[in-house]
Amino acid sequence: MNSKLRYKYMFQHDINQYALYQSSSQILSLYLFRSTKYHLMKFSEIKGHLAQFSVGIAGAGGLGSNCAIALARSGIGTLVIADFDIIEMSNLNRQYYFVNQAGMLKINALKDNISLVNPGTNVVVSNEKLDSSNIPVIFNGCDIIVEAFDRDEMKEMIVETVQKKMKGVPLVIGSGLAGWGKNEQIRFRKIDDTLYICGDESSVAGDELPPMAPRVAMVANMQANTVIEILMKTYR
Repeated sequence: MNSKLRYKYMFQHDINQYALYQSSSQILSLYLFRSTKYHLMKFSEIKGHLAQFSVGIAGAGGLGSNCAIALARSGIGTLVIADFDIIEMSNLNRQYYFVNQAGMLKINALKDNISLVNPGTNVVVSNEKLDSSNIPVIFNGCDIIVEAFDRDEMKEMIVETVQKKMKGVPLVIGSGLAGWGKNEQIRFRKIDDTLYICGDESSVAGDELPPMAPRVAMVANMQANTVIEILMKTYR
C-alpha cells in the first residue's frame, strides 16, 4: 500500500472510530441523563416552571451579579437582591456592570441590566447592609437564598442565620474563586438538603491572587445551576 492510500485509510479509520465513540458516548449520556430523574423538557416548559419561584441573592458583587443574570435568563420569576455598595471601576473586571454605571448603587444597576436580559423577571432590591436581624425579613418568602458575600465572617453569619431563623430554606454558598486556571478544583458539594457549596473551598482573594472574571463567573453560574436543579426537582 503506497503512503497516500495508507494515510487515506488511517484517516477514514480514525473517522469511523470517532463516529463510533461519539455514538456510544451519546447513548451513554442519554442513559445517564434519563436515569438521574431529569425531565426532557423544552425551554418554555422549564421557564414556565421556574417563573413561580422567588430567589434571594445576598450581595450584588462578582458572584451575586453574575448569578442574578444567569437566573433571570433561565426564567426565575422573582429575584430579591440586597447590597448597599456602589459600583467602582475596579469592579468591572469580574462583576456584571458597565463603565457608564460606575457610581450607581449596585442593586439599581443590576436591576436595570436584568430588565435588558429578561424584562419579565420581577426584581426586588434592598440597599440595607445585611445582618442576622434583617436577613429573615428581606428574604421572607424566598424559596432559595444565594450567598454572594466577599468576607468569611459574613458567610458564616448568613449560614447561621438561615439555618436558625429560616429553617428549611436552602442556601447556596460560593467559597473559593480567586485567581485563574485550576478548573478541576472548582466543585459542587451538598452538605444536606438546605446547604450547598460551590467553589474550590480553599483559594483566598487578595492583591496577589485577585478574583478574576472566568473563575468568578464559573462559581456564580454553578450557584445558579444549583438553584435551578433544586427547583426543577419540584416539577411534576
